Amino acid sequence: MQLDGFWLLASAAALLVGLSKGGLPTIGMLAVPLLSMVMSPVKAATLLLPIYVVSDMVSVWLYRRQFSMENLKILIPASLIGVLVGWLTAAYTSDSAVTLLIGCIGIGFCLNTWLRRVERPAQPADVKKGIFWGMVAGFTSFISHAGAPPFQVYVLPQRLPKAVFAGTATMLFTVINLGKVLPYQQLNPYSVEDLYQAAWLIPAALVGTVVGAYLTRVIHEKWFFRWVQWALFGISVKLVWDGAQGLGCC
Repeated sequence: MQLDGFWLLASAAALLVGLSKGGLPTIGMLAVPLLSMVMSPVKAATLLLPIYVVSDMVSVWLYRRQFSMENLKILIPASLIGVLVGWLTAAYTSDSAVTLLIGCIGIGFCLNTWLRRVERPAQPADVKKGIFWGMVAGFTSFISHAGAPPFQVYVLPQRLPKAVFAGTATMLFTVINLGKVLPYQQLNPYSVEDLYQAAWLIPAALVGTVVGAYLTRVIHEKWFFRWVQWALFGISVKLVWDGAQGLGCC
């Protein structure tokens, strides 16, 4: 692909990262697959990490007063353990198997939510569930920036206000992404060219962050969470397909 084609796809990927950091969860998971059209998935994940970190700084300011501290106290330590596990097992982990697993989790959660005949009341934060899903989110985020489905499986049943939901995701993944910097540098050292490319993509990510925060505020809460569930389902189907192809199942 020509150089201008690379920058077009890379800018689109950065914009998606920004939109997700602005409060539109799951959409950022499209960034790595999109950028993988012009480079390896590992290289794509590495290139996007600085963009995630910079976008995190803006989104933290946007949601600095709207997040669930109760959930963060559970999820942050657990997710950092998940990042550590991802780092220690990176050489032995099949990206395709993890991708397939993430997709199956997301599809299972959505189907369980949609097929229930009786709507359950809002669930409180749960330490045991939070530790488990926090570790899974940290691990899958380390592998392919795909920590959103495990986070949503845990948090969506709590029916938090949409701004608190988005802010909690923002704070959690800011910590996770900072925790990934050293391991990524150790596993895939950044070159000057990598940092140069990332720097040129940051403006697109910042625009996406601001636009995402605006859309989060104006979308009705009912439609916001309906969109989150459908986006989660769509991304999960794609992850299952990608994982199955990687494992030679189709």
